[in-house]
Amino acid sequence: MTGFRTPLGRARGMGASKHGVGHFIGQRVSAVALIFLVLWGVASALGLAAGGYADAVAWLQHPLNAALLALTIVAACYHMQLGMRVIIEDYIEQPGTKLALLVLNVFVAWGAGALALVSLLKVAVGGGAN
Repeated sequence: MTGFRTPLGRARGMGASKHGVGHFIGQRVSAVALIFLVLWGVASALGLAAGGYADAVAWLQHPLNAALLALTIVAACYHMQLGMRVIIEDYIEQPGTKLALLVLNVFVAWGAGALALVSLLKVAVGGGAN
């Protein structure tokens, strides 16, 4: 009896699960943000290459530099988490393994981001390692 169904009827329930579009847009927006933030980061790093540790700490204590570096960290971790999620969902078949890897992906991405942000704040506010 399935031979009498319309193409739309056959396609229902077989498409996206209504969350893929949000991930797609999030990945594209974070990629565009990272283009500008990484270009800024490379230019800043080249400017800091000739200086020493004290120059780098002084640079990071400037609020604009600290904010842009924090945005770079957040955008990179978000982009990384979304990208790995797509890879895991597409290539891992076993449901238990897929679930474990998806949870691990979130913890690794946001754990790395939290560690980077805490390190950034320690230098920016505290003036370096003590």
